[in-house]
Amino acid sequence: MLLILFKYLQYFLKNVDLFFLNFKIRLIIAFLTSFIITFFLSPFFINYFNKKKISQIIRKNGPVTHYSKNNTPTMGGIILLLAILIAVISCSDLSNKYIFYSLIIMILYSIIGFIDDFYKIILNNSKGLSPSKKFFFQSICTIITISFIYINNTEKLYIQFIIPFTNKIIKYNLNFTLYLIISYLIIIGISNSVNLTDGLDGLVIMPVIFISLGLSILCYFSGDIYFSEYFNFIYIKNAKELIIICLAIIGSGLGFLWYNTYPAKIFMGDVGSLSLGCIISIIAILIRQEFLFLIMCGVFILESISVIIQVIKFKYDKKRFFLMAPLHHHYELKGITEPCIIIRFWIISLILVLFSLIIII
Repeated sequence: MLLILFKYLQYFLKNVDLFFLNFKIRLIIAFLTSFIITFFLSPFFINYFNKKKISQIIRKNGPVTHYSKNNTPTMGGIILLLAILIAVISCSDLSNKYIFYSLIIMILYSIIGFIDDFYKIILNNSKGLSPSKKFFFQSICTIITISFIYINNTEKLYIQFIIPFTNKIIKYNLNFTLYLIISYLIIIGISNSVNLTDGLDGLVIMPVIFISLGLSILCYFSGDIYFSEYFNFIYIKNAKELIIICLAIIGSGLGFLWYNTYPAKIFMGDVGSLSLGCIISIIAILIRQEFLFLIMCGVFILESISVIIQVIKFKYDKKRFFLMAPLHHHYELKGITEPCIIIRFWIISLILVLFSLIIII
């Protein structure tokens, strides 16, 4: 919408090159819009959810210290998604197909997350949708979206493997089957890993912000013909516009963190964690940076691995490898305070994002 206005101004100001200027302005507006919406709307949502008793259902076999959070409003992810949608629709070039793909899969996953949260509230338990149903709906949404991207892509699709601390990048051309499998595993894996990690106040949102910042840099490099050549990336002409989504995520995330930081006044719920996990995943896939993205998501992947190890170990000999899974609960039961765990996970996430950017230099 704003892009149309800038193009209109550019028509009258023929002697002024507004292209790069308006792009920077759109980035700033997207960030500020998403931040302001989340920051100022959150108190109204918190009050409304409190009145309607839309609150977090704490699992009975979780840490005892979490029982005090039982009446904390949940489904705050609705505010995040609303802010992202308004910012992106207002500031991006809606004719860019990458914007369309990203928003569509985010909305689809938010619907799944909303249904899951809604079931938890009306059934008054922490289970919500059964894992099989959730996995089924996620699979359908992911396969349809990825297939649509592949069919409508006029360029060759590659996956890039970067050899750390060198300018060597191995590129593999992907057929439909490989592209679908890799993309499917990343989207399903990371979205559910983000969901698993969302167990402490503010634990998820800050790593998502760090990763979005890292992805915005990669989008800029991939979308610039000179930078992409310098870093030996695949040049993707639509990539730069995705920075607007990244900054909208960062802005809304910071606004939400104001109320989600310990002790949290609101939780994002599955409607937030699932949709945020899938949108950062689809951005990484669209710019062909799956390898670096997985490094950035190390904290989320580690949390999922801890659950897998716990389940396998318990099935094998009826004993637990960790005191409790996911990993952040293990450290809670070891006596480490919640704020300490959160900050340390943030630090690790930031290091991983910085490392993934350093190795391409």
